[in-house]
Amino acid sequence: MKSVINSMNKQKLIRVIALAVCDIIIAWIAAFLALYIRFELDADVMLKSGFYGNLLKAQIIAAICIVPSFAVFNLYNSLWEFASISELVRIAVASLVATVVMEFALLMLGAHMPRSFPIIYVMLIIMLCGLLRFAYRGIRRFRAGMNGKGQKRTMLIGGGQAGAMVLREFSYSAHSKNKVVCIIDDDHAKRGTYIYGVKVVGGKEAIIDAAEKYKVEEIIIAIPSASRRQKLDILEICHETGCSLRTLPGIYQLANGDVSIQKIREVDIEDLLGRDIVKINLDEVAGYITGKTVLVTGGGGSIGSELCRQAAQQKPKRLIIFDIYENNAYDLQMELKRNHPELELTVLIGSVRDYKRVFNIFEKYKPDLVCHAAAHKHVPLMEDSPFEAIKNNVFGTYNVAKAAALNGTGRFILISTDKAVNPTNVMGASKRICEMIVQMWNECSDTEYVAVRFGNVLGSAGSVIPLFRRQIKEGGPVTVTDKNVIRYFMTIPEAVQLIFQAGAYAKGGEIFVLDMGEPVRIDDLARNMIRLSGLEPDVDIPVVYTGLRPGEKLYEELLLSGEGMQKTDNDLIYIGHEIDFDRTDFAVNLEALRDMDEKDEEALRDKIAEIVPTYHRVDRPQKKQSTGENKKEGVAWADMELTR
Repeated sequence: MKSVINSMNKQKLIRVIALAVCDIIIAWIAAFLALYIRFELDADVMLKSGFYGNLLKAQIIAAICIVPSFAVFNLYNSLWEFASISELVRIAVASLVATVVMEFALLMLGAHMPRSFPIIYVMLIIMLCGLLRFAYRGIRRFRAGMNGKGQKRTMLIGGGQAGAMVLREFSYSAHSKNKVVCIIDDDHAKRGTYIYGVKVVGGKEAIIDAAEKYKVEEIIIAIPSASRRQKLDILEICHETGCSLRTLPGIYQLANGDVSIQKIREVDIEDLLGRDIVKINLDEVAGYITGKTVLVTGGGGSIGSELCRQAAQQKPKRLIIFDIYENNAYDLQMELKRNHPELELTVLIGSVRDYKRVFNIFEKYKPDLVCHAAAHKHVPLMEDSPFEAIKNNVFGTYNVAKAAALNGTGRFILISTDKAVNPTNVMGASKRICEMIVQMWNECSDTEYVAVRFGNVLGSAGSVIPLFRRQIKEGGPVTVTDKNVIRYFMTIPEAVQLIFQAGAYAKGGEIFVLDMGEPVRIDDLARNMIRLSGLEPDVDIPVVYTGLRPGEKLYEELLLSGEGMQKTDNDLIYIGHEIDFDRTDFAVNLEALRDMDEKDEEALRDKIAEIVPTYHRVDRPQKKQSTGENKKEGVAWADMELTR
């Protein structure tokens, strides 16, 4: 490593010395030419003048002054290949300073020169030094043009600042494998103009014709501020060209203004799903996190880890990560220590099923805020292991909720799912029971219990997108359960932002529903992913329909019938009005559920259907929902639980 650094330092030293020598030679020549031009290019008159005898002194002083002046203005640290107008300005200022010092030195030595000499000299220095530096760019561009045969003919979509910066790098970088042959931009004022010598040929309606006319092989989308809807419109057109597609990240990923060809990546399906940037009130969120002890169960999972990351940004007094999987928890611990060295971080291993472990943690740390994300979530797996869903989801939630009540937790946020609405599977039904548990505990405790319900998150472990990626990479087929299946999608960071914002609105007992945007047809999702890979669905990669798996339904819902919708201050967050249920019956059924024989899965499903009347079992008729109104008995039961 040390030898590499020494080698790099040696190369830089050689480059600086070579550049300084060139500047000295230019200063020497410029001094001569300044006097020569002063005497109207007449050598005889110049030689006979009284000023010629002082020329050597002027040349020596000019050579001495030029290098320190240029060094002060960092002109020896600039890369010639990125020489720009700003560097030319610095050359002008540095040359002027060097000339003033030179003229002062000549006056001190009594070596007088014509009054026009310093003016001509400084103009020559600026011109020659500028030409030297910009010539390097020209040579590199010429060589890039000569070597263009091996580069991809590229269409650049976006003639704004980001597009211009990318085009500049493509033009001058030795690492560029692209030659931009045309630019697409919807700004009518730019059409027909040239950016770094490349013509803006039209708007998005011109993409197909321009791709054919200019023999385009690759299209790069350089509009980081574009909405997902706009990108989708552009990509639908680009797919018809058969060209490969790449893009810049979104504007929030380029917030520091760093745009480079290294950041250009393949267009990903995440670019087309979810929503545009979510706006939340950070002051409201910080109000109940900053300076507080925050506990995240399932903290190592997809949602849980992002809850921890965003909570850490709000400067809590302590952040506690609780998870059964040590590897995930360890990786997150290292990440948070690296990014937030000031954070008081505690990582604990254990299961929410273990009430003693959960209670001891609450008793020791007294968390002010609990984000309960620990859960089994895979629908088909939970259909095959329904008791595990009940033990982990239902009684894990019950354990954490009870410990929160007994230890004075201020706020409890349950991470729920749209699968809890009219569930057709055990996993969804178990999450509906979880919602009922927190609503029940909210009535008999000072803790504010709320649930936040949303759909699928992009990039979560075991989701459909990683599956499709793997299938495409393996050459197919891509398997879709049903052609008409639709799902809601949201990115993990934006889902967590809305969870915390919903938590700021909590008063206790609410089920918050996140606006998931437009639903996505899974068949369209699969086909778009195939196209983004440069392949054609049903030609290069077959799409096979396998049929709905046990417990799956064609579409997910976000509200139970009768819940209604109440707006909040955030347009993406709603409150579903609570559906009443008999707390006493519910408590009795929970105890019966806990004591069931694990060998009898049918009896378990029957009991779930009794607890959750909206649970739709295809093999059994639905039972009517209990309409008991004995809330006082339910509260009394809960009081008994609190004293256990």
